[in-house]
Amino acid sequence: MDQALVGMCVNERRFVQIPPKLAYGSEGVSGVIPPNAVLHFDVLLIDLWNSEDEVQVQTYFKPEKCPRTVQVSDFVRYHYNGTFLDGTLFDSSHNRMRTYDTYVGIGWLIPGMDQGLLGMCVGEKRIITIPPFLAYGEEGDGKEIPGQASLVFDVVLLDLHNPKDGIAIENQHVPESCERRSQAGDFLRYHYNGTLLDGTLFDSSYSRNRTYDTYVGQGYVIAGMDEGLLGVCTGEKRRIIIPPHLGYGEEGRGKIPGSAVLVFDIHVVDFHNPSDSVSITVNYKPSNCTVLSKKGDYLKYHYNASLLDGTLLDSTHSLGKTYNIVLGSGQVVVGMDMGLQDMCVGERRTVVIPPHLGYGEDGVEGEVPGSAVLVFDIELLELVSGLPEGYMFVWNGEVSPNLFEEIDQNHDGEVLLEEFSEYIQAQVDSGKGKLAPGFDFEKIVKNMFTNQDRDGNGKVTAEEFKLKDQEAKEGHDEL
Repeated sequence: MDQALVGMCVNERRFVQIPPKLAYGSEGVSGVIPPNAVLHFDVLLIDLWNSEDEVQVQTYFKPEKCPRTVQVSDFVRYHYNGTFLDGTLFDSSHNRMRTYDTYVGIGWLIPGMDQGLLGMCVGEKRIITIPPFLAYGEEGDGKEIPGQASLVFDVVLLDLHNPKDGIAIENQHVPESCERRSQAGDFLRYHYNGTLLDGTLFDSSYSRNRTYDTYVGQGYVIAGMDEGLLGVCTGEKRRIIIPPHLGYGEEGRGKIPGSAVLVFDIHVVDFHNPSDSVSITVNYKPSNCTVLSKKGDYLKYHYNASLLDGTLLDSTHSLGKTYNIVLGSGQVVVGMDMGLQDMCVGERRTVVIPPHLGYGEDGVEGEVPGSAVLVFDIELLELVSGLPEGYMFVWNGEVSPNLFEEIDQNHDGEVLLEEFSEYIQAQVDSGKGKLAPGFDFEKIVKNMFTNQDRDGNGKVTAEEFKLKDQEAKEGHDEL
């Protein structure tokens, strides 16, 4: 038999005939093998090894890019099929649909696997053959693996990190102009694709068609992302690689397995700080710039509105008409009211408005995203000076001492809305009086009349009628 087994391969089958002189001779084996018996063996070789054998590694796939390989004390996640030398399967992580997660090189694995995993790249596939004295030895594992069994592991490495790892940042695109970088306490809007180290996608803001909006540096996101989002510019693209102890840890979350390294490819759309005010950059100012806009003035202007990343939201140029407002009357967002102050006709400026002075967290559905910083390029085309604050109508000259009698055209001691409206219109037409510009005439007049009609009966009497300077400060917009 010593001669017959030499040269055999695993899984080779031989029929061996041994003459007595090379078997048990003239003595035989009492009660089993008679003397001078020719022996016939049907042999199937299942396993073989040598005491000088070492772990054998055969790599059959290796990624083109291999920035990092497994080192002693690294933590790895891998799938495997475990077989004997004859191909018999004894275990598989694939069947359990769960990776095998362990430290390498510190005795958590059998010695042969500790050796066989060293030097692997994420995505690499290799076959690791381990002799029994580097596996489960003479005793086996007491379950599926018999004593003295050589083991074959077909391994694919999915993930690796070291407990000492911090985050890794790879800048993919940094805008040439980067006037400001994010700091702790800023509020960011960004898009991302989130994958595992092997490229498996687990989440994407693009698929939801909505940015991820959050404060940074304050614990609103996982620790690794909190750190990775600091120091970014608007428009920047970067890859943030986060080890599990700065991600979702040993437990994982949702589609993210426990102890997984996370890879986020992010694109920063905009950011601001809650303490930000409106930013104004004057691009052009006429040489004659003495009349400046103020609260109550009627303004006509053109604008282009965009997001910080340059996405165009709206433009009066495309509509072919100006945007017209009374400054400070609440007809535009607070930031625009601020941005249009102290501007002269012909001036061009860029106004950057943080969301708390713009459209806030909700934005405008279908038009302006929530929490968006807005950029307005403005040109003021016309300015009509407004009235003093609190006035809707002023006299350009002396006020008649018989004002009520002049308004009361039929001299019945009562002024109706129609009479009041006709009189105000006549004063404006003749240039004796001026209405606040930019408002609807009928609404202004009705408001003035209502303020004079103190008992609300639809008529104003001489006793009710008073000029503004005759009034106690009641906050009315009156004559």
